[in-house]
Parts: sequence; structure tokens; C-alpha cells
Amino acid sequence: MSTAHERIWVGIDAGKGHHWAVAVDSDGETLFSTKVINDEAQIITLIDTARDRAGEVRWAVDISGRASTLLLALLVARGQQVVYVPGRTVNRMSGAYQGEGKTDARDARVIADQARMRPRDFQHLDTPPELVTTLQVLSNYRADLIADRVRLINRLRDLLVGICPALERAFDYSAAKGPVVMLTEYQTPAALRRIGAKRLTAWLERRKVRGAAAVAAKAVEAAQSQMTALPGEKRAAKLVRDLAHQLLAMDERIKDNDREIRETFRTDDRAEIIESMPGMGPILGAEFVAIVGDLGGYKDAGRLASHAGLAPVARDSGRRTGNYHRPKRYNRRLRHIFYLSAQTAMMRPGPSRDYYLKKRSEGLLHTQALLSLARRRVDVLWAMLRDKRLFTPAPPVTQAA
Repeated sequence: MSTAHERIWVGIDAGKGHHWAVAVDSDGETLFSTKVINDEAQIITLIDTARDRAGEVRWAVDISGRASTLLLALLVARGQQVVYVPGRTVNRMSGAYQGEGKTDARDARVIADQARMRPRDFQHLDTPPELVTTLQVLSNYRADLIADRVRLINRLRDLLVGICPALERAFDYSAAKGPVVMLTEYQTPAALRRIGAKRLTAWLERRKVRGAAAVAAKAVEAAQSQMTALPGEKRAAKLVRDLAHQLLAMDERIKDNDREIRETFRTDDRAEIIESMPGMGPILGAEFVAIVGDLGGYKDAGRLASHAGLAPVARDSGRRTGNYHRPKRYNRRLRHIFYLSAQTAMMRPGPSRDYYLKKRSEGLLHTQALLSLARRRVDVLWAMLRDKRLFTPAPPVTQAA
């Protein structure tokens, strides 16, 4: 079957339930605009339709997450080239096109047109390896669990303030398991005073709580500071008990998820190298691999640092040159990984702490020094992965040619 065009561009505004696809030719004229259900058969039909219209089809999508997984898998399996056009770009460039309305069809056309006019500006997409995809799923799930845990703790503390402010202040419920175990049975000052420190200690010890005596003493001391029963105390106590049980169950789910992340991450050939770097444990290492994949999209350490928001961006105008500012477009999670690892490594003697102290002596604030250390660690980790070698406190000796 002969094709009417040598090359066309298909932009897809991706969604969970359906996508919208618009094809344009080399002149930017729309060839077709159609809604496509997020279903294998309909996506294959779209691919076949586009391939019938031209000798070469270039595809562009605005989402590279779970919503477009099936779409990308089918495109890559059929040897199609796909680029990622960020939603920020679509939103900004929409103003350059006629009309003020915002529709899926309009966004899809903007995506296609941008891919046509700027072929070198956008990142090519491919389906990640199974290991990377699994780590992405596990890491995202862990982030959801942590967010749920924070909400549970905030609700629990809010309810405790309405029962006994002193008891709410007595413990860090986000870091200590013992006080949460206690709240599954004793939530009010009156109940804590009745059981007393000695019997509460024995009750906690039977549930294998560490430092049971200290937890019991502090809880009873807080209870003795308030003799007044507050309005709504009984109902609030029941809710605190339920939240305490939920929090303990959540901790078990997080523990199971962390174990699965560690086991999966350590099947990667790079795991030993990444973990050898101080501050980069299996959880941060797994998140790093989930974001960067095989590092094929980064030609050097500078590109990786730029993606992490650790490379300053020039802001020159007129006679003002040499001005740099913090980038606005970067992967915040990747930046957080390097920041946390730098913070952990800085606390222990070694080259990371020495570098941090050097930056502080130069007048940098704590956060500035940590970010500077994080940037340096990007270079180190990049070199370790490139050379396939473990971390050593002293730089490796370069062999002369």
C-alpha cells in the first residue's frame, strides 16, 4: 500500500482511561485527530493507521508514567520512535497557537507540532528493563506508604491533644514503637494512672517493647499532670486506639516493602558499587536506579547533576554575565536522594565530612555546603559506575597512557 507522506508526527495527550492522538505532516497540517481508549486493540489500530499514512512515523507523548505504560510498550515493540514532550512545555507553548480553549485534541496537536519543529530538544523514550520497572513500582509504593504513615501520626497526635496534651508531648510517635503499642490499650490519663508504672512496664515487656520501664514512667508522669477528663475523651480514645493499630500495621507493611526493595535492588550488578558509597544504602540506591535506569540518557556526570537540580543555570542579560541561579526543572526526588546521602555521609569521618567542613569554613551555610557536597558526590558516583569500581576514601591512581 502506497503512503501519502514521507514522514508524519503523532502527538498523544495520554490519560488513564483514554488518550487523544493527533497526526501532523511536515507542514504542520492535521491529518487525523482521534480518541483512543487505553486498550491494546485500539492502540494497535492507531499504530497501524499512522503507519499506513506515512513511510516514517515519529511519536510524542506528554506522560512517561504508569498511564502511558501500555502505549509505550506497544510502540517500542513495533519499532516506533517515541519522544517525551513535558507537560510544562505543552502548557507554555499552547499560548502560541490560535484559540484560548484547552482540550485533549488541542494539547495533542501541540505535542505533535513541537516534536516536528524541535526534533533534538526532547528525550527519546524506551521501555525500561524489568528490574528498573519493578524498582519504580516498589519505590513509588513506599512513598505512598510513608505519606500515609505521616497522615496517621498527625491524626493521632491531634486526637491526643484533645485527651491529654502532656501525653502528646511526651513521645515522638513517629520514631518510637513503644508509645504506639501503649496507645493500643491505654489512651487516657485516668487509665494510665489506674495501671501505674510498674504494671504498665510489665504489660509493655510482654509485648517486647524496648525500654519498657522508661516508656511507662514517662506516660504515667504525663497522666498524673492532668486530673481533668476533657469533653469527648471516650470517643477520642477509641479513635486513638484504632489509629495506633493502623500505625503498627503500616510499619509492618513498610518493613515488608523495604525488604522486597533490598532483595530486588541487590540483584542488579551495580548494587554493590552503589552501596559501597557512604550514605547510599539499598533504599536510596534502589530509588536512584528506578529514576536513572541504565544511565544511558546521561552522557556525563554534568547531565546527571542537571537532572538532579545540582547544576546551576546561567541567567545572563545584557552586560550582566556570569549569573547563575537554582534550576526550576529537575527531578526533585533525585535531588533528595543525593541530599540525604550527603547528609548521612557528612556525619561520619571521611572525605565527605572533610569536604563539608571545608565548605563551611569558606562561609557556606549548612544547606549550601550539603548541596555542594551532593554535587561532588554525583561526580564520584558517576565515575564509580563508569569504571565499575567500589568506593575508596582516596581517589584511584590514574594509569599513564
